[in-house]
Amino acid sequence: MNSDISIVALSLQIALVATAVTLPVGMLVAWLLVRKQFRGKFVLDVFVSLPLALPPVVVGYALLWLVGTNGWIGRLSESVFGSTLAFTWIAAVLAAAIVSLPLVVRSFAAALAGVDPRLEVAARGLGAGSIRTFLTITLPLAYRGVIAGVLLGFVRALSEFGATIIVAGNIPGRTQTLPSAIFTRISAGDTDDAWRLALVSVVLGVIALAVHNWLLKRTANGISSSNGGSR
Repeated sequence: MNSDISIVALSLQIALVATAVTLPVGMLVAWLLVRKQFRGKFVLDVFVSLPLALPPVVVGYALLWLVGTNGWIGRLSESVFGSTLAFTWIAAVLAAAIVSLPLVVRSFAAALAGVDPRLEVAARGLGAGSIRTFLTITLPLAYRGVIAGVLLGFVRALSEFGATIIVAGNIPGRTQTLPSAIFTRISAGDTDDAWRLALVSVVLGVIALAVHNWLLKRTANGISSSNGGSR
């Protein structure tokens, strides 16, 4: 039971950190794709979306090549910290973040595309800076897509397996997450423990959906109250 708790705790830690990483990166990429015209835009879109089209093990192998002993990130990490990032929980975070990033970017891009750019232009014309316009105009109008993107990113990071097991391994107490633990117990014929962890995964998914719906309802009520008060 203690090992199950540590597995769940590590899985949540990795998923939360991966989501925290993809949130600003995904928003920046989505904003560039929706609001800016520049050379290389198609290349950026393809590069960000590529993990959706590739088997996760390919993503994991590419990451292992980068953060392992022979990779430039791995060599830099080894010279600074004395070890590479491969087969650590940080490597698992990188794998989860990269695999979930396309879903986050697509959700954010759809949300930003639904905001009338004339409202942003009007706000800037009234003296609001770009950051203030984004925080007070763009983000409140796109909140549903942003919340959906965050949820999708978290759930995808929590369920990541293929890339993670390549670059981070399946080390109990260090990098073993819920999917890899379930795989290990199924392989060992321990179906009872596998079903127990699978049930935990279902419960976490239901909780994530419940939080998502609660946030949407709370934000919608807040906006309605604000609009009613402004009248």
